[in-house]
Amino acid sequence: MNNKIKTEVKKETDLTQGSILDKVLMFAIPLALTSMLQQLFNATDVAVVGKFASKEAMAAVGSNAPIVSLMVNFFVGLSVGANVIIARNIGAKNFEKAKSAVGTAMALALISGVTVAALGNLIAGPIVDLLGVPAEVRAYSILYLRIYFAGMPFIMLYNFEAAIFRSAGNTRTPLICLFTGGVLNVGANLFFVIVLGMDVDGVAIATVLANVVSSMMLLYFLRRVEGVIHVDLRAIKIDRQILISIAKIGLPAGLQGAVFSLSNLCMQSAINSLGADYMAASSAAYNIEMAVYFFINAFGQALTTFVGQHCGAGKYDRCRTVIRRTMLMSWAFTVGLCILMLILARPALSLFTDDATVLDIAVTRVKILLYGETFNVIMDNLSGVMRGLGKSFAPALISVIGVCGVRITWVFTGFKIYHSWVPLMLLFPISWAITAAIIAIIYFKDRKTLLPTE
Repeated sequence: MNNKIKTEVKKETDLTQGSILDKVLMFAIPLALTSMLQQLFNATDVAVVGKFASKEAMAAVGSNAPIVSLMVNFFVGLSVGANVIIARNIGAKNFEKAKSAVGTAMALALISGVTVAALGNLIAGPIVDLLGVPAEVRAYSILYLRIYFAGMPFIMLYNFEAAIFRSAGNTRTPLICLFTGGVLNVGANLFFVIVLGMDVDGVAIATVLANVVSSMMLLYFLRRVEGVIHVDLRAIKIDRQILISIAKIGLPAGLQGAVFSLSNLCMQSAINSLGADYMAASSAAYNIEMAVYFFINAFGQALTTFVGQHCGAGKYDRCRTVIRRTMLMSWAFTVGLCILMLILARPALSLFTDDATVLDIAVTRVKILLYGETFNVIMDNLSGVMRGLGKSFAPALISVIGVCGVRITWVFTGFKIYHSWVPLMLLFPISWAITAAIIAIIYFKDRKTLLPTE
């Protein structure tokens, strides 16, 4: 496997030549499958405690998803900055600077992971209280959150390592490593909960173990790989100028991810106020919806990397072609998956719960959200383009207005009057549509400046 990975990295490092369709698909599909597998393995936490523990334990795992996403997504945004900086230097053939960016990215991963782990454990209790988690679920939620945060250094390391591979066009190696860790996660979930009689602590420990394995495998391959993305442990250090460049792109991208999570946090608080049935239903439905979103996001990340390399190489005409074709592919995949998921919604949700009331509530959520996913194609893909162009602040600001603003405003106003499920769920597609429209207007207004004629 080592020799194969070495060959793949050499072959795929330059994304600015060859067939656009083949390269984008070879990049995006493994990345989408990686995210889907990650969500699937995470979903086993919900499924195992839902089937073999209790409804309260299942609700506790699901109620923590928004806060975990908020903390993780902020630092994953920094990894997007590393992805862009490495990719642009690869495109410009500035390999020494690219290698320095790799070392800086690894150092940043370790520092941020330890910081989040320490901070998360200190504030786990207040976070759960802020979410308004019911008393019968509170202890489960705090326990799960504290164990999950303890594994943050490995989660951060995996995400930055995956970003390094993506910058060189390799999305298959992270898929291999995640699959290995995910299989361990499923097995450990079943062992800890069914055999040892544990509940949320068992699935949380299993998740941490899986992340340790995945991150260490990626580190092994980065140490073995030849060329620009090779990791030398002695070179893992912060380069101040590169860190600033990563931060200029990564911090706004992280804020954008955090904004989505913050708005979801407010939504989760509103969901919690409806009771344990709605909490459990939301946990199950979330896993179905994300299967569609991961393909949208994969094409968005493909655009970030491809646009970064093309701009570094000064190939603006080909870059325009990449953007058009990738967005078309993203739309086609999204429509097809939405149709499939709408057909399979109830059988798929039945894997998470046997409770008829919870199942009906979950199906309603899935239908509402899937009908609005096409807005996500515009929003997420154009955000990816702008990040690849080095313009990361605009998508972040627009997301604050279009996503966070709309959702939080409704939760604290309209939801007080219409305290029901369907109006709350409609906030998702409405906020996506508003944000997509604003991002599209900004992008097409500045496109000639961002992508000059060669």
